[in-house]
Amino acid sequence: MVSQFAVIGLGRFGQSLALNLARAGHSVLGIDTDEDVLAELSAELDAVVAADATDEAALRELQVERMETVIVAIGMESMQASILATALLRQLGVPRIVARSLTALHSRVLVAVGAHTVVNPEAEVGRRLAQELGEPGVLRRYELSGDVSLAELAIPPSFIEKSLDELRLPDDRGVKLLAIRRGSEVKPIQSGTETLRENDRLIVTGPDDAVRRLAGVR
Repeated sequence: MVSQFAVIGLGRFGQSLALNLARAGHSVLGIDTDEDVLAELSAELDAVVAADATDEAALRELQVERMETVIVAIGMESMQASILATALLRQLGVPRIVARSLTALHSRVLVAVGAHTVVNPEAEVGRRLAQELGEPGVLRRYELSGDVSLAELAIPPSFIEKSLDELRLPDDRGVKLLAIRRGSEVKPIQSGTETLRENDRLIVTGPDDAVRRLAGVR
C-alpha cells in the first residue's frame, strides 16, 4: 500500500529517510531551503519544494495536513526550527508527526508541542552498536515490549549436534525457540527431535536477560 509522506529537512538523515521511503514505493514530498539539495533529489522523490517549515503560510500552501505522515528531520543547525515546525504541523492537524530529536530535553519539548513520535538517530545507532559489540552472539534484536525481544542468535558451540528436546528450550533457558535459520532457509520448529548444526542461527523470543544468557552460552 502506497502511503504519503513529507520530509522536512533534507540533511543526511532526511535524505536517507526520504530516498528509502521513495524506493519502497511510497509518495514522498521533500521540503528544504537548500535548492541545490532539492535539485539532487528531484529525480527520485515525487516532489520537492523550497520552503521554510517555520512559516505557517508556506505550510498551509503546501497542504501538508493532507499527508499521512510528516517527518521533521531538521538537524543540528536549528533545534528551535524543528520545535516551531512541529508545533505548526500539529496546529494544522497533520495526522502523524514524527520529529527528529537531538537531546533528551529536545525530545520532551517536541512531545509537548505535538510530535506523535520522537526519534534520535544518533542515540539509536550508538545503542545498537554498543549492543552488537557487547553481545556478539546476538546477530539481530527487535524489541517487542519493555523487556521482551525477538532475536536471532549465533548457535552456542555447546548446542551443536544436540536436539531441541535435549536442550529443553524453553524449560531450562527461559526463551521460546521459534525457528532455525539454516543458510538462506528459515525452518519453523515442528519437532523436538530437530538436531542443530554448526552454522545454524536460532530465532527466539523471550525476556532480554534470558536472551542474553542464551547468547552467552559456551
